[in-house]
Amino acid sequence: MKAVRFDRFGGPEVLEIVELPDPRPGPGQVRIAVRAAGVNPSDWKKRRGLLDEELPQTLGHEAAGVVDALGEGVTDAAVGDRVFGFSVEGAAQAELAVLSHYAPIPPSLDFPAAAALPAAVETATRSLDTLGVRAGSRLLVNGASGSVGAAAVQLAVARGARVIGTAGAANHAYLRSLGAEPVAYGAGLVERVRALAPDGVDLALDVAGSGVLPELVGLAGGPEHVVTIADFAGAREHGVRFSRGDDGRAVHALAGIGALVEAGRFALPVGRTFPLADIAQAHRAGEDGQVRGKLVLLVG
Repeated sequence: MKAVRFDRFGGPEVLEIVELPDPRPGPGQVRIAVRAAGVNPSDWKKRRGLLDEELPQTLGHEAAGVVDALGEGVTDAAVGDRVFGFSVEGAAQAELAVLSHYAPIPPSLDFPAAAALPAAVETATRSLDTLGVRAGSRLLVNGASGSVGAAAVQLAVARGARVIGTAGAANHAYLRSLGAEPVAYGAGLVERVRALAPDGVDLALDVAGSGVLPELVGLAGGPEHVVTIADFAGAREHGVRFSRGDDGRAVHALAGIGALVEAGRFALPVGRTFPLADIAQAHRAGEDGQVRGKLVLLVG
């Protein structure tokens, strides 16, 4: 099968499409013929050598496609089913991928839209669970217009929380459409949030990693009420919880998101799609930061 791989660290030019052996599903796993695979910031961090030291490396933790082989003991999927989910091996940007956690693709979604879901939905759900967001919570999401931020906004609104989200002015209408109250980021953030919520907020989620943890701690009434997924150094400095899934991932979120999608209460935009062969171009687009919405590779 054809798959994305790199044999040295560096810029997008190190990415190659190579022939690799077809993977086989283990117990409880399914193999899919990949139709679409998500591209994430962790991909270029890996490519630069910032996350893992071993070489060579494949890429891709989320994909959507058609089941073409079942592992031992699988009873909740059949060959021919449309599913989306996670490749724990990090090899989903390929013609075939083994998924360890998966769910049926919501009927209203095509493959690219389904491939955009897993990482954002899992990260957002894990963060909201860690914070204990529930009906009546007042939640501030810093960096609310990206994929994870938008997922967190919608999932929190679905739980019955009041959500205030930071974003640039161009994305304020988008946040309102998701059910959030938008505020501009940057200097004066605390005053703008308090204009909407004079007593501050109950909880805060930092998706952007933009150096505002002290402000979030103040607004939420203490570091125990704040979670960041983007500022590891700041979390250590300010006593804030940093979540990257080491203590368990919220893979249960895959099974539940379909109902919200079909009810019109959850959607993530696909920003741009690229053929698998144009993986380097996809990385350049992602690193430029000019695309709103998910970057997705099209396969097959």
